[in-house]
Amino acid sequence: MSLAARLREIPDERMHLTLMIILTFTTGINDAVGYLGLDKVFTGNMTGNVVVLGMAVAGGSGLPVLGPAMALAGFMVGAALGGRVLRGQGRQWTARTTALFATVATIMFALSATLFVTGQHPVRPAMITITTLAATAMGIQAAAARVVAVKDVTTVVVTSTITGLAADSVLGSGKGSGTGRRVAAVVAIILGAAVGAAVMHAHMGAALLTAAVLITGVTVTGAIHDQRRTDENADTAVAGRT
Repeated sequence: MSLAARLREIPDERMHLTLMIILTFTTGINDAVGYLGLDKVFTGNMTGNVVVLGMAVAGGSGLPVLGPAMALAGFMVGAALGGRVLRGQGRQWTARTTALFATVATIMFALSATLFVTGQHPVRPAMITITTLAATAMGIQAAAARVVAVKDVTTVVVTSTITGLAADSVLGSGKGSGTGRRVAAVVAIILGAAVGAAVMHAHMGAALLTAAVLITGVTVTGAIHDQRRTDENADTAVAGRT
């Protein structure tokens, strides 16, 4: 059996969970680059940007205002674009989902190349442009992940995931449902941030390149896995006409 055939045999729930966990890992990388290397801007965690903005507006903190504000706006534009493209989508992964994730990967490749050209310390206008576009990509990713709809795994934040983990733990309600999925998401974003911070020592462009390659892998794997449903729909349509 070929690799593609093996992928198509994996149940949707397991496949989608794995792919969304990988995307969560890449968000950790992107946020590490944005916050540590590009003027304290989160590109995936918009809650962080809102908090940074609040502290910056209060004054005396030395925190940036324009960068987080532009990232927040970019994220919203990306999410709106993703929502528009996926409007009316009836199932979790389609060609449109693939196209959106491919767009995210393309943006990340382009930003990586830009950092390799500009160097480790781009001028401020370039930094703001990079973080805004990265946040736009994360908004697209979040909108697509929302439709894939893996419970507790948004790929961009883990606050609600941690809440569910604690609330359903033995110290909370005791339900314990979804513990493995939630722990995996939290660990993924932590490890992603650690990897992003570590790779940045070599080059920020290398960190974003790592994220871009992983997002591409998710996109291709998801598209191959979805082909089973596409083939099934085609067979059903043919059967209906005969």
